[in-house]
Amino acid sequence: MATTIVFGLHALQSLLDQQPEHVLELFALEDRRDARLQALLAQAELLGLAVHWRTREQLDKLCEGGQHQGLAARIRERPAASENDLWDILDALQEPPFLLLLDGVTDPHNLGACLRSAAAAGVHAVVAPRDRAVGLTAVVRKVAVGATEVLPFIQVTNLARCMGLLAERGLFIVGLAADEAGPAIYDSDLRGPLALVLGGEGEGMRRLTRERCDQLAHIPMQRHIESLNVSVAAGVALFEALRQRRNPPT
Repeated sequence: MATTIVFGLHALQSLLDQQPEHVLELFALEDRRDARLQALLAQAELLGLAVHWRTREQLDKLCEGGQHQGLAARIRERPAASENDLWDILDALQEPPFLLLLDGVTDPHNLGACLRSAAAAGVHAVVAPRDRAVGLTAVVRKVAVGATEVLPFIQVTNLARCMGLLAERGLFIVGLAADEAGPAIYDSDLRGPLALVLGGEGEGMRRLTRERCDQLAHIPMQRHIESLNVSVAAGVALFEALRQRRNPPT
């Protein structure tokens, strides 16, 4: 059985609330006894989970220097969701699909922030390539603040091919470009079956990804700023889509 370490109070609270069956054991900082930690440990005790007290040095080593906030857990590592899982999710929907596609995001803080915004905006799944992109690391889980437990994260072998299949299913694919290509995101129709696509840090969307988009759009800048951080741009685009989708076409 493959296991992994997850740390941070928000991430562990979400795990204990949403998927306690995946948690195997907890590790708590021995000199932290505040009410917030005690509430989590009491919840763990009710679930029958073992709690091990550790020094700060031991906990830092276990979390490989991550900001653990005094608590970590060893959990069962879930198999990565695949393209087949994506089709099952789409087939089960009773409303127009709303997806976020990330083309090569490599920074775990950016991915975690994108997942958090996507969950808050009502996205049904986030799709990313399996190679040359970050997966669900402990840092991603911590930054996502529980989003990884409620939002499917799909890793695919070929993102461009997946986009083609999504187009065949009737999704309108809008790529967010940093070069002011296409209309402003606020002037794009984001109300129907939708896949929003953002590129990774640095170069943005790859050529094949860009070519698979039905439309390119941009976020207007009030001053001469070349581009936004990918997680900030994702938040802007996702919540513009949410605003529009609250007023669906008649």
